[in-house]
Amino acid sequence: MANLILKPGREKSVLHRHPWIFSGAIDRVTGEAGVGETVQVCTQQGKFLAWAAYSPASQIRARIWSWEEGAVIDERFFANRLKHAVERRKDLVREEESNAYRLIHGESDGIPGLVVDRYADWMVVQVLSAGPEHWREVVLSLLRDITGIQNVYERSDVDVRELEGLPLRSGLVHGNLLPDTVQIHEHGLQYQVDIVQGHKTGFYIDQRVNRLRLQAYARNREMLNCFSYTGAFAVNALHAGGKSALSVDSSGEALERGKEHIRLNHLPEDRADWLEGDVFQVLRALRDRGRSFDLIVLDPPKFAPTAAQVERAARGYKDINLLAFKLLRPGGILFTFSCSGGVQADLFQKIVAGAAFDAGVEARVVETMRQSPDHPVALNFPEGAYLKGLVCQV
Repeated sequence: MANLILKPGREKSVLHRHPWIFSGAIDRVTGEAGVGETVQVCTQQGKFLAWAAYSPASQIRARIWSWEEGAVIDERFFANRLKHAVERRKDLVREEESNAYRLIHGESDGIPGLVVDRYADWMVVQVLSAGPEHWREVVLSLLRDITGIQNVYERSDVDVRELEGLPLRSGLVHGNLLPDTVQIHEHGLQYQVDIVQGHKTGFYIDQRVNRLRLQAYARNREMLNCFSYTGAFAVNALHAGGKSALSVDSSGEALERGKEHIRLNHLPEDRADWLEGDVFQVLRALRDRGRSFDLIVLDPPKFAPTAAQVERAARGYKDINLLAFKLLRPGGILFTFSCSGGVQADLFQKIVAGAAFDAGVEARVVETMRQSPDHPVALNFPEGAYLKGLVCQV
């Protein structure tokens, strides 16, 4: 087995149990280590620190499996990790609440680089780093045994794999003939999920608790739903008695799916409007026409995947939030989110505060929001808190 020797003084993060080891912290590798194979992480003096998956092409050169010297990284190790993660979900998500939720959340479940989402009787898997790629067949087999779900689709088609030197991959792994969509339920509402072409693994299940919370603010309000995707926030607003919902997205196909969701949930179609276009341009056009709303949702895609893009992302967040504040009526509510890992919660709140100031409005934060609890954040991995949300009242 190869040894990964750290530079002097670079073991602090490992001792604090952060699961990532960057290339700049490594002095040398002794022995042969293939992509995704397990290496022993040691200090300059040869003292054991951790067992990790080696990724020679990535800036994150190793991701830690275990800090226990006696641990053995084998099939039994992954069986225990997967079983415990799946068991924990029974405490986090009740079946009557939803049959769509995250089963495995990477580093926060002790399996860096592995994401598994459940959609009814399907599992959608993302293998995002070299470690789980090396153990892919073992992990996929164990998942079927532990969950009892036999239908598995893979969505390892995200750019982060290229940073690991891994090819993009997607397709049916195991199970029955792939349906056009998978129907799920969430808080009594129904949705059709495209697990093949849909965003992320098909649906934004990390927003589940926030969609439910929106219902408390929606009654008798006129809503603008930006970056709407398939309209789940609009569905919740109208279900709660909202006056109207205008959903804006750049994908006409996603908007058509949103219309289906309105019909599927027997909601009044005449209260739901759909507009295909660039949200930045649409917000400016609505401002110029003197439109106003009681409730606005801003749920944009990731503007800053890493810290290197933070400055550009900050300008984007500032722009859309400023425009949204200008479109809100007095007493209006703004649900605003950032899913950019490079933008921390305190910075996001400062950006939103700056937008309110520049818009010439007084606003207060009445709630903070985050990802649903089936997307936990390990205390030794604060980067896991990627979704930040504020509920602001003008």
